[in-house]
Amino acid sequence: MSPRPRSVLSAVLLTLSCLLVPFGALAAWAAYGLADTGRYVTTMAPLAADPAVREAVVDTVGDGLLRAVDQHLDVRRFRGSVRPFVHDAVRSFTHTQAFRLAWDTGNRVTHDAVLRALRDADERTVTIDLAPVTAQVKRQLTHDHVPLAARIPVEHTAVAVLPAGRLTALRKGFHVLEAAGFWLPVAAVAFAVTGIALAVRRRRAVAATALGTAAGGAVLFLALAVGRSLTLADLPAGVSHPAAAAVYDALTATLRTAAWLLLCLGLAVALLTWLTPRLRLPRPARGRRGSPAPAPAAAPAPTRARA
Repeated sequence: MSPRPRSVLSAVLLTLSCLLVPFGALAAWAAYGLADTGRYVTTMAPLAADPAVREAVVDTVGDGLLRAVDQHLDVRRFRGSVRPFVHDAVRSFTHTQAFRLAWDTGNRVTHDAVLRALRDADERTVTIDLAPVTAQVKRQLTHDHVPLAARIPVEHTAVAVLPAGRLTALRKGFHVLEAAGFWLPVAAVAFAVTGIALAVRRRRAVAATALGTAAGGAVLFLALAVGRSLTLADLPAGVSHPAAAAVYDALTATLRTAAWLLLCLGLAVALLTWLTPRLRLPRPARGRRGSPAPAPAAAPAPTRARA
């Protein structure tokens, strides 16, 4: 193949490789990070100690308990005085080992239910049961001698986490994402290797690929920042923004690290490629026909004068 077609083909392959870098990283993160229950639970576990998440749990569980009491008991006259006790009890519960265990169990159950719905052909709404958490809080309220705490009903109420109407579209996207999580990174590496091998000036091709990889990392980092802003802006009313931000940051921590690695690694390789020719040692001088220049003749040794 002549040099010009090789250069064009190499440029096309390297461009495709650089374009696939951010999408490959995103797909791999979703397929092997979010779709793994163990990794998901490990990622979410530290949020049990986050103050914003704890306060969101206090508001959600506390208000749920009060609604349950209102449905079975007439405590409207005492609601204003009971509410602080309920919220304080739930807040105290969020600092216990039992809450951390319930938090991890709830995340595991929810994640398993969502994955099962996405991988199977079941079209029913995905629901979870929060009765175990309510029972734990009820025991804490009873221990703190809160009035009427022992009469709080613990009902197995199904809480919808994934509507049935969205399952079909989400299932198709999930299957595509699982395939893309493997093939997009492989394709990016294959295009880069082939493009560098076909390049007429390989050093320049390596530098261009490194800079493109760094640009892909920067684009990925920018996309994460924009996604965070849009996610927090579209939250429904009543959802805690600090808690949602903490969850978003925890879920995308691995992806942000990958974006920084791509950026730093690409810049480092490009800089090393640019500096390498300038660090070479000077070559020895050569004669007219390309042979090394002859060494200068040694000075004759001094002779002793005769007496």
